[in-house]
Amino acid sequence: MLEEMLPGHPNLLADPYPAYAELRESGAPHLVRLRSGLYGWLVTRYDDARAALTDPRLSKDPRHAPDDWQQAGRGRPLEDRSGLGTHLLTTDPPEHTRLRRLVSGFFTARRLAELRPGIESAARTLASRLTPGADLVADFASPLQAGVICDVLGVPERDRTDFRRWTTAVVSSQAGRNDARRAALGELGAYVRGLVAAKRRAPGDDVISAMSAAAGDGDRLTEDELLSMIFLLLVAGYETTIGLIGLGTYTLLRHPAQLDRLRARPELIERAVEELLRHDGPVELATWRFALEPVELGGVRLAAGQPILVALAAANRDPRRFAEPDLPDLDREDNGHLSFGHGPHYCLGALLARIVGAAALAEVVRLPGLALAVPEERLRWRASLTIRGPQELPVTFGRIPAGQPQS
Repeated sequence: MLEEMLPGHPNLLADPYPAYAELRESGAPHLVRLRSGLYGWLVTRYDDARAALTDPRLSKDPRHAPDDWQQAGRGRPLEDRSGLGTHLLTTDPPEHTRLRRLVSGFFTARRLAELRPGIESAARTLASRLTPGADLVADFASPLQAGVICDVLGVPERDRTDFRRWTTAVVSSQAGRNDARRAALGELGAYVRGLVAAKRRAPGDDVISAMSAAAGDGDRLTEDELLSMIFLLLVAGYETTIGLIGLGTYTLLRHPAQLDRLRARPELIERAVEELLRHDGPVELATWRFALEPVELGGVRLAAGQPILVALAAANRDPRRFAEPDLPDLDREDNGHLSFGHGPHYCLGALLARIVGAAALAEVVRLPGLALAVPEERLRWRASLTIRGPQELPVTFGRIPAGQPQS
């Protein structure tokens, strides 16, 4: 098995794409065994990935995993039907269809459009406080997205520092962090239960209040479903958008012609977000799928119960689908990337992520003379199997002339 070429390997965190290209060109899917002990079939080609994301014979429910995989895979909170794990990432239709319908009303284009001015204002304020040498992850992306998610869900200001600490620990997959992850998961679960109780006593204009009011009312969310959905929105929505901002900035810094293009044509910001997601998106792998019956995928016949990982990052650079896929092109029009998935499990928070990403990157590119403050090889990277991005992004930039607004 191709240990040195596997997702999450320390040697590939900064740039997994040459390894993905080799795997993609040598045939797909490949049987891999991860450092965690989990094994599965890694899908790297665009057409195969798109087919796998929509195939109803591939279940998201980890109860269909083989026994030896389940033993190795315990403790992954977003992919486990125990505790807070019964949500959109671990269910299939019709259960998934029902859960998504009950939650999707809170993420409509109209509702999120109302949030846009506040998000843009928050990004502008945070950017105005940056100083040369600041860490764009810790000092900008993280507080921006924490504020957005907490506003959407109704998390009080006084609790947000703890929220950031818990979510960071829960999604971490670094060696030796299992105890810390389990402790953080317990604290986060207890906090969410307390918050739901508080919202029932004093509802607000937020998603948790709306979902809490719906729980237990006929065809509505049960208590466990409610808590699981809140947990998913907290964790997944937080880390992925931070990754989008960090990776998007990093890509622009490594491709200064594209950075200059966006500065000269700020109206390209929404198209730029799509291309940055395609070129180097934060969700490297879709969460696990399991064959319910024998399935042929990419010319390989997989037995029932076999685990499958769809490498979204590899698919997004498949030259069979995209011209010059390794180069970011902010003018690219045909951009059917898979960074938010495809089919019934398409990311519920995609529009919110796009809004936050556009607001953040619009402010970042206005910083004059923006550059990395450290050599690229000194950057530290997240060691999560699913989510990839820089843990820190120290930058330097010039002074904004006095009296000149930043935006």
